[in-house]
Amino acid sequence: MSLSENLEKLSNAYGVTGREDEVRNLLIKLMKPYVDEVVVDKLENVIGIKKGKKSSPKVMLAAHMDEIGLMVKTITKEGFLQFVKMGGIDDRILLAQKVLVCTKKGALHGIIGSKPPHIQKEEERKKIVNYDELFIDIGAGSREDAEAKGVKIGDPVVFDVKYAKISDDVVIGKAFDDRVGCAIMLEILKILQQTDCTVYAVGTVQEEVGLRGATTSAFGIDPDVGIALDVTVAGDVPGVKEFESNMKMGKGPALTVADAGLITHPKILRLLLDVAEENKIAYQLETGLPGTTDAARISLTRQGVPSGTVSVATRYIHSPTGMLSLKDAENAAKLVAAAIQKIQKQF
Repeated sequence: MSLSENLEKLSNAYGVTGREDEVRNLLIKLMKPYVDEVVVDKLENVIGIKKGKKSSPKVMLAAHMDEIGLMVKTITKEGFLQFVKMGGIDDRILLAQKVLVCTKKGALHGIIGSKPPHIQKEEERKKIVNYDELFIDIGAGSREDAEAKGVKIGDPVVFDVKYAKISDDVVIGKAFDDRVGCAIMLEILKILQQTDCTVYAVGTVQEEVGLRGATTSAFGIDPDVGIALDVTVAGDVPGVKEFESNMKMGKGPALTVADAGLITHPKILRLLLDVAEENKIAYQLETGLPGTTDAARISLTRQGVPSGTVSVATRYIHSPTGMLSLKDAENAAKLVAAAIQKIQKQF
């Protein structure tokens, strides 16, 4: 399947942080044709292993499977669901969103509601409605009715959004952070017919709440090189200053120089730059982003791992719907695949 087809399947799957089961099962299925072995570790990271020469470097690719979302906290006596946020979500984007409550009996449609604006006081209408003042309405008439539908405390809640191609190169969809990284990782494995390096392609869990899966999987793998595949903020929209984000959708993969958790190892950065220039792949350099990626934890594993991040500039990340360029994702895969082929000579 093409990168776009894989991204569509991955984007439409449900996998709120800590509840990545559906995405994990899908990734295992999509990964199997391109690796020699697939294992699932104790924290339930997926690790696809493409074996190289015994004495060659071990390369860890990391793309997190989890997405931001919600979790049911309480069920009111009237049957409304109150929730907590899983991952970084701006309260401003929650109101009136369609959601799916993932129960053992199946997904239930719902909508995030609040006190109607028609009966709010003027000062109320001017305020951002905090998430703890919101609720999910699944059409239940009581707590007992909601429970009969299968709702339990702790059930994950995802945004009800489907993948769509809106031009030849531009797509929109749910959970591009970081299903696009997972799709890029699959594309890298597809490109790498043979490699001297042993490649560990890891779908990590719980990245959105502290890079947890990368921490444990990297310890187990003990790689020689780490590369995170993720998204970054596209600043090419009204209201964003270039100093805040100079990344642009459609201008090539973003190579992290430094972010809040990682200073890219100079050998890794030089490798990625050389490969991009040799293969005439457009790229962007990014520094100063307040967030970070799985590479931050990989780099601090055991005695340290030279690590870097290759990202796709994505509009509206950490919201229900993201937007990105397929060409950026495809070029990210080409860049990293070509870099892996050169790692043998440098590490």
